[in-house]
Amino acid sequence: MKPPFFEILAYEPTELGILCLRRRELLCEPGTIVTEVTLNHEFLMSSYLTASEKALSETALQMHSGSALHVLVGGLGLGYTAWTALESDRVSHCEVIEFLPQVIHWLEQGLIPLSDKLNADHRLNVTQSDVYQRLASPPKQKHDLILIDVDHSPDDNLDKANSQFYTVDGLQRAKLHLEADGLLGVWSYAESSRFVDALHEVFREVRIEPVTVFNNLINEEQTDWLLFARD
Repeated sequence: MKPPFFEILAYEPTELGILCLRRRELLCEPGTIVTEVTLNHEFLMSSYLTASEKALSETALQMHSGSALHVLVGGLGLGYTAWTALESDRVSHCEVIEFLPQVIHWLEQGLIPLSDKLNADHRLNVTQSDVYQRLASPPKQKHDLILIDVDHSPDDNLDKANSQFYTVDGLQRAKLHLEADGLLGVWSYAESSRFVDALHEVFREVRIEPVTVFNNLINEEQTDWLLFARD
């Protein structure tokens, strides 16, 4: 019997720990090949279930009626949030801020599933930096949409320094980077009443969107949470 396909594409140390990019065939769906990322040997993201990452851009675009939009995405990951934004002809520019240079190299080397599409789109600019530091600093430019998909949740951060963003003070600083009719969107794997309270204190309108899918890998439904805010 032929063993399932498994390939390590990258395995490298980073400031946050050991980062691994792998490609494998699913045991539950023979013939289905997925790309996955682990950090310190813990699962981080996959190309198998991407509905919530896509919905972060889709819902934000539905909520904003403007055109020639400037979008800022915090976290490149496997590129699904950025690419979904770029699929809209109402987006004129999309900047992705990615903390780990290794992840940017994966895109440049064509190792992630959306590499060809992303690398060919002239509207995309990928910057190696800390999106939280950017949003905590005085704005040099403003954005119509700011979409954050970096941490597991507002209460479960990849780096403890990120926690400041999820406070009233952090959100007030981030809000300065939005255009007058701009929108902030944040991805989370869990609800966070503390963060929702902070959003309500800083913004006039807060919208919470659960995204539920059936995960064949664990044979149960799972829900991610999208949190949007604007004035």
